[in-house]
Amino acid sequence: MSKGYWIARVDVADIEQYKLYVAANAKPFAAFGAKFLVRSGRFEAPEGTSRSRNVVIEFPSYQDALACYRCPEYQEAMKLRLAVSTGDLIIVEGYE
Repeated sequence: MSKGYWIARVDVADIEQYKLYVAANAKPFAAFGAKFLVRSGRFEAPEGTSRSRNVVIEFPSYQDALACYRCPEYQEAMKLRLAVSTGDLIIVEGYE
């Protein structure tokens, strides 16, 4: 079974409020076996556009990645993020 990944690019308008989202997403991420591979950090954008934060999260499977996004706990956490940030998120199946 292929792993699943969230790839997110985010601009945060209020970092203190965004921290509430980070705290709220911990429980659903743990429940679905999420592992952060990239969480902000230095970057260059030699092509295209960029945002201030880049995140890559690995899940045990593509189905787990989708299920985490759709679960009620994450949907509640997401409301905190949407209120103080703008971003792009894709959920992608890994390559074996």
